[in-house]
Amino acid sequence: MGWTVRDIPDLKGRTAVVTGAGSGLGYVTARELARRGARTVLACRSQRSGQDALERLFGEVPEARAEMQLLDLADLASVRAFALEWGDRRLDLLINNAGLMAVPYAETADGFEMHFGVNHLGHFALTGLLLDRLVASPGSRVVTVSSLLHLIADVDLRDLNSQRRYRRWVAYGRSRTANLLFTHELARRLRGRDVVAVAVHPGWADPGPPARGRRGRPTRLAHRLVAAPPEVGATPSLYAATAPAIAPDSFTGPSVLGARTPRGGPGGPWRAPWTRNARTAAHLWRASEELTGVRWEG
Repeated sequence: MGWTVRDIPDLKGRTAVVTGAGSGLGYVTARELARRGARTVLACRSQRSGQDALERLFGEVPEARAEMQLLDLADLASVRAFALEWGDRRLDLLINNAGLMAVPYAETADGFEMHFGVNHLGHFALTGLLLDRLVASPGSRVVTVSSLLHLIADVDLRDLNSQRRYRRWVAYGRSRTANLLFTHELARRLRGRDVVAVAVHPGWADPGPPARGRRGRPTRLAHRLVAAPPEVGATPSLYAATAPAIAPDSFTGPSVLGARTPRGGPGGPWRAPWTRNARTAAHLWRASEELTGVRWEG
């Protein structure tokens, strides 16, 4: 039998931040971390959905130590405000879960293409601003949710904001490749420190409303018939955040036919070779620093 949420160890004394925790995968991830005793912060874009999620969590886990804090990854001012409010509090687990998928062209508050701005730059900035707190907590982890759809496209360093030609699925794929390149470079920079940076993908799972985007009728039908519930899709994130001896820069997802673990359990999905390109990862890191103004001298 493969790993399940029942294998999550006791997390008392640990503190976790889960972005996009108002619904779907993020909510389930936050709930299960809280269930095992972690002090859990639901980082949500909407006050209303965040409060609703927090009340729901207390209803399901009455003993939870949890709170909600506003975070809009499409606005770097909000990211900075979140980090400023965090201050010198302990942080052990940062789950970069929030995301958008295949939305029509739009820009963030700072003028970035929405997929690139939210899925990558927002989390890049958040991680950089909180990294000193993670380094200060032994055994801490940064878990970034990507997707197998990173296979659609590598990043285009000459057109990070998809200004030349916008195709929403390509833009989405590029943002998920950026997540993996970010994890690759972050893991390199954290060598010798007791912080592990890893990436995951949820498989074909219902991510919740913020990540759904707009789908055509055939896609919506296939999603209803095939997509796993958030409880399944959140399993790789929970595994990567809590399982012992997780490898830095690993990419964990639900198993597929032939894998050793059951559907939804951890497995080693195929990863495009361009997501391990050290030169591209370094270039993307430097570009992300310039665009966000966030630097970590680690």
